Amino acid sequence: MIPFRLPSYPINMSKKRAEKLRKKLMMHPHPEGGFYVETYRSEHTIPGKNRQLMTAIYFLLPAGHVSRFHRIQSDELWFFHEGNPLTIHTLNEDGHHAHLLGLDIDSGQHPQLLVPAQTIFGSSSDVNEGYSLVSCVVAPGFDFQDFELFSAEELLSQFPDYTEIIERLT
Repeated sequence: MIPFRLPSYPINMSKKRAEKLRKKLMMHPHPEGGFYVETYRSEHTIPGKNRQLMTAIYFLLPAGHVSRFHRIQSDELWFFHEGNPLTIHTLNEDGHHAHLLGLDIDSGQHPQLLVPAQTIFGSSSDVNEGYSLVSCVVAPGFDFQDFELFSAEELLSQFPDYTEIIERLT
């Protein structure tokens, strides 16, 4: 049996790969940072509400960029595809938590992660070169009406012990 190996790209190729993915997948800038394209919006709606059951996107975060702290009103499942591991930062009553999304399970990474509804979260790549390509599935479906983007001032008043990460992701 041939062992499975992920493709690796030399650093000078990873910028080209990220740009190729962005163009091929027809991604555009996301208000929180990074690039995205919606790939699925359920035809089914929640009975009595004008809300799709589920939506999905591809999300590309180049190294050196962040997905700023935000909150939505639905559960969001993240799935890792390729590139660098991605750190998903959450803020809640228990404080700041950093979750590693990636394929190296032995080093504590997870190929998928659930961000529960109404959780404040953002993401970052902790390397200087490359990118992270992930998918996000939101249920009930994503709607920009539910999207809240936070300022540093708003978060620092609630989470004064986490100045460094809040300033980085706002």
